[in-house]
Amino acid sequence: MKKIALIVSLLTCSLVNSQKLLPLEEAIATALQHNYDILLSKNDSAIAAIDFSYRNAVFIPRLNANAGTIWNNNNTKQTLSDGTERNRTGLKSNNINSQLALSWTLFDGLKMFITRDKLAQLVELGDLEIKNQVASTIATVINNYYNIVQQKQQLKSIEEQISINTERVKLAQNRLDIGVGIKPDLLQSKIDLNVQKAAELLQQTLIAQLREDLNRAMGVPQFTVYEVVDSIPINEAIVLEETLREADKNNPELLLAKKNIDIAGYTLKERKAEQFPTLSFNSAYNFNRTTNQAVINNFSTLFNQNRGFNFGLSATIPILNNFNTRRLIRQAQWNIDYQHIVYENQRSVTALSVIKAYHAYELLKKALELEEENIIWANENLDIVFQTYRLNSATLLELKLAQNTQAESYRRLIAARYNTKVAETELLRLKGDLVR
Repeated sequence: MKKIALIVSLLTCSLVNSQKLLPLEEAIATALQHNYDILLSKNDSAIAAIDFSYRNAVFIPRLNANAGTIWNNNNTKQTLSDGTERNRTGLKSNNINSQLALSWTLFDGLKMFITRDKLAQLVELGDLEIKNQVASTIATVINNYYNIVQQKQQLKSIEEQISINTERVKLAQNRLDIGVGIKPDLLQSKIDLNVQKAAELLQQTLIAQLREDLNRAMGVPQFTVYEVVDSIPINEAIVLEETLREADKNNPELLLAKKNIDIAGYTLKERKAEQFPTLSFNSAYNFNRTTNQAVINNFSTLFNQNRGFNFGLSATIPILNNFNTRRLIRQAQWNIDYQHIVYENQRSVTALSVIKAYHAYELLKKALELEEENIIWANENLDIVFQTYRLNSATLLELKLAQNTQAESYRRLIAARYNTKVAETELLRLKGDLVR
């Protein structure tokens, strides 16, 4: 059995060592290529880009062709003023007509130019929406990635407790064998060992679940296996004033709100342009031919054909349209005011979010320093108590207390480091530093 366990252990170590190390930069790059939310944002932006590619089409005249043919088969009965009657049946005729018509808007209150510029603003809005989604995705990837690192560190802490408890079981068994120990110490040590082994299994399950969350964020197939780094770096050089200043200029949500104000302004110009007359150039080439197989009187034609070219100008002057244009102008003006309120509200929300995230960041940094001191003392305390326990000068209760203190110190230290990283990432997202 020991040989089998050794083989399984070696195979497990081999599989772990064969897993590819996934750096954070590679995880982010993969997400930027395959994340579904980013792909959807790009598709939405592509619609505006397509419209913009046809921006100059508003200046091009419209040209339409029409064609048709009609076959007639009529019965005619006529009574003339002199009493003469004419009755004919089966009067067949054929009419062919076609038209090539051109309409070219020469002036529409400059609405064509305004629409073209508005399309350019919509393309920029689409780019900002993509940038916002990219920033959110990068923040999600960073948090998910370092959450796995956090839980791996917690797994190492559990493994350390397993090692200590294993040694406790050996000591308790040896003492019992030589007659200086008691069985409750052995049983309690075995219980504590199994509790930690169960915690190890739960921790491994949690890491596997978090890895699937990261796979989803990166847009890679589920059950993709890899290793992450072992540490969580902290940027301790973030300054509140600089962050507030940068967020006011580069925050993605603020940039979107500002761009919506610009677009609302172009919409108002479009509505105002509808108050002006529209001048159009019109031209057409017409062809019409009628063929009669028989006629009822000598003055009717058996064959008639007309074709020709015409052109001219037409003007449409808005006088009264149920005040619809005035209504649309007022709505557009109201929308500008609304977008300004949205912008100011977003600006206030962003500043508040920065301040909250920064306070959390500063508090967690201080807590991290304290926990780094605590873990040194907890390790030293456990080492002293454990060595004393070996000499049978300390009780099992004292050793368990020292173990619990160390385990809790590790948990707080790991959580403080991860939470500091989350606050740091949120500050970078708010100031627009995750995407440039």
